[in-house]
Amino acid sequence: MVPMKTPVTPSDILVVEDEPAISDIVATALRFEKHTVTLADHGRTGLDLALEGRFDLIVLDVMLPGLHGFEICRRLRDQDVSTPVLFLTAREGQHDRIEGFEIGGDDYLTKPFSVAELVLRVGAILRRARQAEPTDQLVVGDLTLDPAGQQVHHRGDRVELSVTEFRLLQYLMINHGVVVSKAQILVNVWDFDYTGSGNVVELYVGYLRRKLGHDDTPIIHTRRGAGYVLRQDTP
Repeated sequence: MVPMKTPVTPSDILVVEDEPAISDIVATALRFEKHTVTLADHGRTGLDLALEGRFDLIVLDVMLPGLHGFEICRRLRDQDVSTPVLFLTAREGQHDRIEGFEIGGDDYLTKPFSVAELVLRVGAILRRARQAEPTDQLVVGDLTLDPAGQQVHHRGDRVELSVTEFRLLQYLMINHGVVVSKAQILVNVWDFDYTGSGNVVELYVGYLRRKLGHDDTPIIHTRRGAGYVLRQDTP
């Protein structure tokens, strides 16, 4: 059974969307949930606002005038702005979803979308971004995660992770040596279960593997039909 969800704290959300009908629907739904919403209808305006770093979440359309949504996210991550990003897009291809996640997006919603699902996804992102973290460092072999400083180091080198990547790695490190299923990961990292989410777990495990490097001593192992386990030695 999926646990009860904690209430979402009212947050400051930036919505960058050039279609007035969609931006109005999104803003109305989020304001109904007591969030403060700032709207932008141009890519460069959205980037300038996002770079201020004062928002808790950015709802970002992909096809925008002036600057593409993916490019906005890429520039934010290059400037060390770690604000979570939820992409909105009419593009349904898997390649587009993968690109959005790889450049640092935290979730992806395809148009037309359900307002109820939008609210759920926004709430889930905000909860996992704000969830109280333990203060003790986690260490597994050459991998160190500092929850207080939100930093990860592998073999002495800092590894830049998105909010969701950090949460996933933290969950795997807390449970190092224990096989955890996709369902367990979804509940504890993504905070709610949604259709097709198992593929999201696979994608993010792949991102972590690439960022932590490929060598003769893999860290995250797949247990076919069971889930994933983080351990320093070979399977």
